Amino acid sequence: MDRILEDAGAEEHSESVKKWYDGYHFGNFDVYCPWDVMNYILELQHNPKAKPASYWKNTSDNAIIRSFIDYAGSNITKKLETLLSGGAIIQYIDENLTYDYLHSSEENLWSILYLTGYLTRARDQNYNGELPEGTVALVIPNEEIREIFETTVKKWFADSAKIWNRSRLFEAVWSGNAEIITEEMAKLLRKTISYHDYKEDFYHAFLAGIFTGAGYTVDSNKEHGEGRSDVVIYDDTNGRVAIFEAKYSKTSDRMEMDCDRAIDQINDRMYADEYADEYETVLCYGIAFYKKRCRVKKNENNTATDRPVQRYACGCICII
Repeated sequence: MDRILEDAGAEEHSESVKKWYDGYHFGNFDVYCPWDVMNYILELQHNPKAKPASYWKNTSDNAIIRSFIDYAGSNITKKLETLLSGGAIIQYIDENLTYDYLHSSEENLWSILYLTGYLTRARDQNYNGELPEGTVALVIPNEEIREIFETTVKKWFADSAKIWNRSRLFEAVWSGNAEIITEEMAKLLRKTISYHDYKEDFYHAFLAGIFTGAGYTVDSNKEHGEGRSDVVIYDDTNGRVAIFEAKYSKTSDRMEMDCDRAIDQINDRMYADEYADEYETVLCYGIAFYKKRCRVKKNENNTATDRPVQRYACGCICII
């Protein structure tokens, strides 16, 4: 690989090429994905500042991953979360498997992901535990495949959220019922497959996905007031808007502070003010996320406004 990069005058991209396209193992040899490497080097010839991209996902629709996730029960979900956070899972692998028997067992599903290159054997330095006979420690090989998994999970969640019953959650959001919001958010979080080890982008996609496709218009990360609110939900029929500001809590002890910080940001940057003339009700929620438990804290002080016609309710949702 060093020789290829040297010949292409792209030696400075060695680390990123390894991170994105290395990770496969054949016998005792570590192997890069040649299709991706050559496509990226070709791209660098036209644009020396080009960033690594997923070329593999453009060769198929990755239906195998989507089929796998659709099949997922709680056991598979936990294993997917382990893989997406950079960990290894232990599985029996049948190397003589055919697509005809794909969904006949969980073991077959993992075998297909391994045989098609979406998973690979973990290096010794990544897993040094004892393996039961016939099993393999599996990991996601590189950043390209991780991105494919994450993109597929996002699409799966968006599609799945459309058929989940969220009416009780929506009613709670529009009425400001903190207790029910807590219950319903927790239920939905437990149904999801998390990625990026519970970082903000996971929670942001989760929050927006809940309302997308449910008849609401959703703005995500657009300019509002004096800053950028994370998600804004519009209920034009009833003249209502819900503003959500999301924070990621590094520990459960920070939830209270992060909730207050989110609410302060909404108020300080006047996210709600631009909706005062058009909507009768503007609800503001600051959300601090940490893993998959949920607690809702409501701010008892309404947003200051000199327009008595408008009603504001600012609350804070802490997800742990």
